[in-house]
Amino acid sequence: MVSSVAPPPEKMMFQLSLRRRGISDRAVLQAMEAVPRDRFVDPVHRDGAWRDTALPIACGQTISQPFVVAYMTEQLRLEAGHRLLEIGTGSGYHAAVLSRLVRDVVSVERFKTLADRARARLKELNYANVEVLLGDGFAIPEGAGTFDRIIVTAAMTELSQPLLDLLDPGGILIAPIGPANGRQTLIRVERKDDGFIRKALVDVRFVPALTGIAREL
Repeated sequence: MVSSVAPPPEKMMFQLSLRRRGISDRAVLQAMEAVPRDRFVDPVHRDGAWRDTALPIACGQTISQPFVVAYMTEQLRLEAGHRLLEIGTGSGYHAAVLSRLVRDVVSVERFKTLADRARARLKELNYANVEVLLGDGFAIPEGAGTFDRIIVTAAMTELSQPLLDLLDPGGILIAPIGPANGRQTLIRVERKDDGFIRKALVDVRFVPALTGIAREL
């Protein structure tokens, strides 16, 4: 007789919490369940990896609250053939979740320490369709092309036209907009044939998006 090992209680509660808070997209829920969040947090915080809370990582950044990750992912309306740009790799956790739902993820991180660690972690866990680039999220190289979806995981004071221009027709962008130490709102922008449609979703709190590549870290 083959015995089955039940998932740890905290992971079961993790999934239940997402459903109770309104995440209903089955593919998103499956991706959240499949990605081992405990592998993307620092060892000192591993006991709390499955709690619905943000946690600190290196370089003064954070790994986002699981509900926020799931909510932003659901709002992107992802399809398997999509090419996606993520601005702000952080630990690589959100990129890993996204990688299970789209064809390719290009993730840009301004901190070398975070970029190197995320790249190594994603390779170790075999998320082969994620490319992590060290770069400035406010100045995506022209050679990067355009994207079906764009997600920004740090707060911008406003959305720039060059960033919006990276969206393909029919594309969707999700980003937190607002001051670094004030109220931020998650914004969804859809590119239509005649322009952009912008919709405010929920209030959030993210670390600020900064220009340039960090000189240290």
